[in-house]
Amino acid sequence: MKKILVTGGVGYIGSHTLVDLIENGYDVISVDNNSRSNPRILEGVEKITGKKVKNYKVDLCNYDDTYAIFQENDDIVGIIHFAAYKAVGESVEQPLMYFENNMVSLINLLKCVKEFEIPYFVFSSSCTVYGNPDVIPVTESTPLKQAESPYGLTKQMGEQIITEFSKANPTQCILLRYFNPVGAHPSILIGELPIGRPANLVPAITQTAIGKLPQMKVFGDDYPTRDGSCLRDYIHVSDIAHAHTLAVQFLIDSKTTKRCEIFNLGSGNGVTVLEAIKSFEKVSGVKLNYAIGPRRAGDVVAIYANNSYAVKQLGWDLKYKLDDMMDTAWKWEVKLKEDEKLYKVQNSELN
Repeated sequence: MKKILVTGGVGYIGSHTLVDLIENGYDVISVDNNSRSNPRILEGVEKITGKKVKNYKVDLCNYDDTYAIFQENDDIVGIIHFAAYKAVGESVEQPLMYFENNMVSLINLLKCVKEFEIPYFVFSSSCTVYGNPDVIPVTESTPLKQAESPYGLTKQMGEQIITEFSKANPTQCILLRYFNPVGAHPSILIGELPIGRPANLVPAITQTAIGKLPQMKVFGDDYPTRDGSCLRDYIHVSDIAHAHTLAVQFLIDSKTTKRCEIFNLGSGNGVTVLEAIKSFEKVSGVKLNYAIGPRRAGDVVAIYANNSYAVKQLGWDLKYKLDDMMDTAWKWEVKLKEDEKLYKVQNSELN
């Protein structure tokens, strides 16, 4: 069994990726300092897979502690790097904290990759690197524009650091860019922890339906889209997780000679706000309290990613449809309400 180190393994996408890796025959270890995650999520991972995952409660910004993980595990063949701060609004308010945390942790990790000659490295990037693109859907060759936030800048800078590192070292790297992972594992044993007042559509829908928010506002219904509402890119978190497993396998199987590959993980066609609401109402049986409001300043009409390169090269097959995303997101929201005390975590609003 090949051993994969997952950083941020107790987080939302990280925990789902631990499950997917284990189900595909990999041995896994996690490093997560739990500053933005709840260690009890690993209990859910164990219930799903039957395997207890070792987590190192280490801050990757501490080089010596990070180095010690590699000393203790001399059989790591690959790394999937999720660990980062990711709240866009917070990054605008505290840019230095974001640059320090997201860049120093990456550099420390890559120093260990070089020292211990780790052959494969997969980076969790973001479609925020495209900024506000001129043409949609975005492809891997879409020119990058100025990022809209310090968070987006850390992803652009991270990609640049990894690209230059891969030119000077034998490690092969993959950058995975995606928009909005949503939903929860179909077992409803792991999912996304509460995020305060959500800026994203799906948590806004589920939190309104459960009564955490009084009403949801749809910003504009006069856009040039299928139904007049904005179009966005949503993918089930388990599909995103599986793409990371496929990326590792792609490198292990020597399917590329490139030092650094880039893949967009998109839905291929996007989802409108009103389509998402209709899907939610259908699967949950709950009538959503929402109102149509004016357009919101700064909102892009439509943005989504072309996924054809990832589908072809990685053999990525999207398993979950919109109804599945909404169904699992709603069931997880209901479970969170039932387990409110269990999942209450100090910094959960920043996840």
